[in-house]
Amino acid sequence: MSSSNFNKELSVLFTPMKLGPLTLRNKFFIAALTRDRNVGVGSPASATNTNVPTDVTTEHYRQRAKGGASLIVTEALQVTQHGAPWPYAGGIWSEAQVQGWKKVTDAVHEEGAYIYAQIWHPGRVAQLDTPGQNASGELVYAPSAIQVRPGGINRFRYREEEPWPSMPVEIKDPKKFIEQHRQAALKAKEAGFDGVEIHAGGGFLIHEFLDKTLNKRTDEWGGSVENRAKFALEVFKAVAGVFGPDRVGVKIQPTGGYNDVGMPLEDTVETFGYLLTEADKLGLAYFQVLRYHKSTDEFRDGKGVGLNHDTIKIYKPFLKKTYLFGNQSYTPSEAAEHINSGKVDGVFFGLPWIANPDFAKRVEYGIPLNEKVDISRLYHPQELTAEELRKGYTDYPFAELPLAN
Repeated sequence: MSSSNFNKELSVLFTPMKLGPLTLRNKFFIAALTRDRNVGVGSPASATNTNVPTDVTTEHYRQRAKGGASLIVTEALQVTQHGAPWPYAGGIWSEAQVQGWKKVTDAVHEEGAYIYAQIWHPGRVAQLDTPGQNASGELVYAPSAIQVRPGGINRFRYREEEPWPSMPVEIKDPKKFIEQHRQAALKAKEAGFDGVEIHAGGGFLIHEFLDKTLNKRTDEWGGSVENRAKFALEVFKAVAGVFGPDRVGVKIQPTGGYNDVGMPLEDTVETFGYLLTEADKLGLAYFQVLRYHKSTDEFRDGKGVGLNHDTIKIYKPFLKKTYLFGNQSYTPSEAAEHINSGKVDGVFFGLPWIANPDFAKRVEYGIPLNEKVDISRLYHPQELTAEELRKGYTDYPFAELPLAN
């Protein structure tokens, strides 16, 4: 490495790796980070709700590609206009969004990195009074008509007063929602993305189908483990049919706890073990598996809803061909240790990339990280000017790198 301060124990993070047809320049990946800067400045979201990426969005992703990231996963992009959980959530369901994200993918590629679009449907977490939901003219849908309990930790809520959350309507034809994911993948490909990450965690639609406490269906999409996993597997196949399986990743959260979702340990291992075993046959690029952390758990009566178990150790053996990438509160040293020991094939970093657009460069040169994250501007509940959109988003400084010897 180019710095005398470089820690050789971290060298594995700076070695290239193959991900399907892509050759990543290092192992510094950026996890999806919802920041909600996708709004047409000057156009009230309540009137248009187009949620198109701005030039500030492009600048944010370019910075982090320039700062050394090899693979970036976007913030979650809705596959349809309905299913909006809050204003300003990103989307990939309109032509305007395709053109907006094309600017982002071009910028990332110019800096030598690759970028996947994370696609999702929030399911029962959507809210009827959000601009996007209202504009769609649709209801809130879920595998079964089971409401999210009020008072959860969904940090993206833009209103504290009731009524919240919305009562979902049971989906009549799950195939319609599978097709929505396929259409989103087609638009992501048109926008120049290198692949797609399917969000199958977080207590959102795919996760809801998997969880037996939320999926009470008695048809072919509910009941047994095989039936509950069918929706997820069909979504994987549909998206793989667009990009090719080796350009498709999946994010899962077996710990539950987020958005009032979670099963007992025996059911969780059986369900996710089956899902991984079957998905492994498809030749997907990777599974991103979240570890347990109390920040993503709901606590009711002093007890966590989530399941605190070793998701990396338990679920990696189910994957024979597909990479397992870890996520949740990794330090660079822990990431390197886990990769070197074979516990994981790679690691996604999240929070460090918010305040450090050059996170990989700082680690390489032993430069201290900027720890001051502007929490007040992680997300925004109202229309902002272009300058306001930059605050806590693109205004974090790059470190001054030492001159090469």
